[in-house]
Amino acid sequence: MKIDLTETTSSKINAALVQARRDIGTPAIGMVLTLVIVTDEENAYDALKSANDASHEHPSRIVVVIKRVSRSARSRRDARLDAEVRVGADAGTGETVVLRLHGELVDHAQSVVLPLLLPDAPVVVWWPDGAPSDLAGDPLGALGQRRISDTYACENPQQALGQRAAAYAPGDTDLSWTRITPWRSMLAAALDQQSVKVASVVVEGEDENPSCELLAMWLADRLQVPVRRTISAGPGLTSVRLETKDGDIVLDRADGALATLCMPGQPDRAVALKRRDTAELLAEELRRLDPDNTFEAALKFGVAKLAAEGSAAPAPAETEAAPAAAEAPAAKPAAKPAKKASAK
Repeated sequence: MKIDLTETTSSKINAALVQARRDIGTPAIGMVLTLVIVTDEENAYDALKSANDASHEHPSRIVVVIKRVSRSARSRRDARLDAEVRVGADAGTGETVVLRLHGELVDHAQSVVLPLLLPDAPVVVWWPDGAPSDLAGDPLGALGQRRISDTYACENPQQALGQRAAAYAPGDTDLSWTRITPWRSMLAAALDQQSVKVASVVVEGEDENPSCELLAMWLADRLQVPVRRTISAGPGLTSVRLETKDGDIVLDRADGALATLCMPGQPDRAVALKRRDTAELLAEELRRLDPDNTFEAALKFGVAKLAAEGSAAPAPAETEAAPAAAEAPAAKPAAKPAKKASAK
């Protein structure tokens, strides 16, 4: 069921939600959280589709905030709220409210969203694109216990990582970090099977992919060894090599789907390591609402050093990352084409 409301208010939207639930015969609220999506018209469809897919695992009320661009002085002065309410089959397993804010109301989105939050339920705020540098300091971000961004969608991912580290607050996370969860799990399992000390690490992946930098910083922080970041044609993260005195432990994924794990004294084995879509990444992040201390440590490791090295001289194609007293992954030149809308 879909209900269109023009020049409406938050109270009328709440009344429409109650009436819609009664009309379809489900007056009870069976949702576990409120997911607030802050986006624009260009990315709203893809973001809402991913959220609806993730709602099959996490039934939620989805509130999509679209800030419309005013093209004239009069339209910038006139505040107007248009809404679309979706309940039932049109809203996954929960409820969906699409808000389009016009004029001065764009600067006060939190006052519109606040009455629509589920009572006594956690709030997650997600920016598919165009996230602010300070997630917790944003008026909408301040409503959430969990705040999700995606630095891959930024024009300068490494600069965005530095901004995230500088303004980090408990509850912040990033889909670029979520993308490397299978890699971290596989590498940790491989090291559990080997009683050797890692001497150095090489992380290989496509240029301008913040997941590669996050994985390099995580390995440097946890292993306290030098980590080299090298560039490949992709797709995404392609290889991690852990160098030991007994031989190299290599996790290589050339095609973005199937990886090969090579360990000293053991036969090579194929492991599933496919690139996941945004709905899967979002569902993983919604499974935990507590602060991610591991992400915080990896994000803050060497980020200040990244900025210092990047301003001193253009970085070469192959750079080093090590503990805070040594070297960190170097920033790359700023010139780059426009970013893709999303990545896996």
